[in-house]
Amino acid sequence: MFSDYIIPGIMLIIIVYALIKGTPVFSAFTDGAKEGLKNMYAIAPSLIGLVTAVGMLKASGAADLITTLAEPITSLLGIPKETAPFFLLKPVSGSGSFAMLNSIIEEHGADSLIAKAAAVMTGSTETTFYCIAVYFGATKIKKTGCTIPCAMLADFASMLTACLAVVYHIF
Repeated sequence: MFSDYIIPGIMLIIIVYALIKGTPVFSAFTDGAKEGLKNMYAIAPSLIGLVTAVGMLKASGAADLITTLAEPITSLLGIPKETAPFFLLKPVSGSGSFAMLNSIIEEHGADSLIAKAAAVMTGSTETTFYCIAVYFGATKIKKTGCTIPCAMLADFASMLTACLAVVYHIF
């Protein structure tokens, strides 16, 4: 397959270009790896806090409580109540939302309305808190200002629109 050679081809092009320009390839690679480790060290506390918060939210039963509380609104809009945890989990944890999507697909089937809505919601939003933790941590920005409220509003609008598009066949 052609696609099997794309990444190795790009790497080869980069190496050949660097050699033509006289750049010490291995030295440049190790410098980049060193910089990556520095960035990882800088953002690790934010990521650890984020993972801990997700675990606490799941273990405490708060996600189930919010799903129950959201049921009147989701039923009014015609959105399956089983997708309500995505409104909480997707902005926080990409892997957690994929795990939730997998369990929804296994439980309800890939062609079910619930699975389709959850899949479109998963693909139409970002892991907002993860991105904020990574980017703001890497740049050492401590005050997020309006970033979080605006990002959450955008996530809410994206997920709501995705759900409504699936439920009402608007695509």
